[in-house]
Amino acid sequence: MNILESLKVAIESVLANKMRSFLTMLGIIIGISSVITIVAIGKGGQKKITSEFEDIGVNVLEVKVDNNTQLSTKDYFTLDDVKEIKNKIDEVKNVAPLVQRPVTAKFEKATKRAILMGTTNDYSSIFTVDILYGRFINERDTLLGRNVVVIDNVSAKNIFGYEDCVGKTVRLGSRDNLINAVIVGVYKNEGGAFAAAFGGNMPVIAYVPISFMQKLIPNEFNITQMQVLVSDSKNSETVANNIIKLVESRHFNKGKYKAENMVKQIDQVNNIINIFTMIIGAIAGISLVVGGIGVMNIMLVSVTERTREIGIRKAIGATRRDILIQFLIESLILSLIGGIIGMMLGTLFAYAIGVFLKIEPTVSISTVLIAFLFSSAVGIFFGIYPANKAAKLDPIEALRYE
Repeated sequence: MNILESLKVAIESVLANKMRSFLTMLGIIIGISSVITIVAIGKGGQKKITSEFEDIGVNVLEVKVDNNTQLSTKDYFTLDDVKEIKNKIDEVKNVAPLVQRPVTAKFEKATKRAILMGTTNDYSSIFTVDILYGRFINERDTLLGRNVVVIDNVSAKNIFGYEDCVGKTVRLGSRDNLINAVIVGVYKNEGGAFAAAFGGNMPVIAYVPISFMQKLIPNEFNITQMQVLVSDSKNSETVANNIIKLVESRHFNKGKYKAENMVKQIDQVNNIINIFTMIIGAIAGISLVVGGIGVMNIMLVSVTERTREIGIRKAIGATRRDILIQFLIESLILSLIGGIIGMMLGTLFAYAIGVFLKIEPTVSISTVLIAFLFSSAVGIFFGIYPANKAAKLDPIEALRYE
């Protein structure tokens, strides 16, 4: 019996017991579809996170005071440091100091928690701040120490009932020291859906000029970080070292500062996602082993049911090799059909879940090929024992079998 005839007989055997064949394939279908769905969603999530980082800017350095060291007042950054970095290091395009503090924000009829970010107008040239109404902090605000603030649209809607609250007054600071400030801009909160879920409990996220921040928290005002935009991300590490050396020379200290590169953060996030995808994919892959055992089980049943048929074939000249190939092909077909259905369902599930999570899944050809080869390997591996058992049957004993 040649391969084509064996293939024909195997397909006829699968079609003769459609329900049993489907139930046998179910484990393979679930395993393959689960693996493809998980890998596709994992890669899609990885791509989205990388895209988010790129929107922020992979050529952005975060230079910080190392809080794990013994610090004194002279170790903190100054606005003169910002100017020197911008003027003396050619690869630096822009520098924005940043001071973050939680404060109390008192509006017309509401008192809220607020997270203030004191910075300069250069911040908006480093990070995207989508201004919906009014404007962002400008250079004159910083130079004159104007009492102005830019708040997010979700907070504006929660507090005033509408987003365009430019011109409204808010009092900022500690409960004992509140200073009036005018809202000059409203920006789009990129985590709007998440923020809205917290309703009125979400703190106000606001930007103020760093000079105004100094008035708000005179006793706690320390610049602990700077956001630096470099011209080429490939030179980020060199630029970071040059910045740290420059600041150390100005403050007459050493080992007090550190710099983090967005590229490294992307790599760390990608590594974590890859590890989780591999672990969850491996767990899902266990169902493939269960499916393979199902294939083996049904093939053993098939050998038992067709013992007399095997005896007849051997009696008319079929060799042990012919019987072995016939049952291996049947096992392989069950796994391949299950694998193909699993690949289609896995792709469908990945896109369905992607729509729900707002992630574009990535179904790569390599993943599909690996799944296809794995399902073939399962069919062959778990089909060897039943096929070998069938091939070893004694023709006389097989013919006597009832």
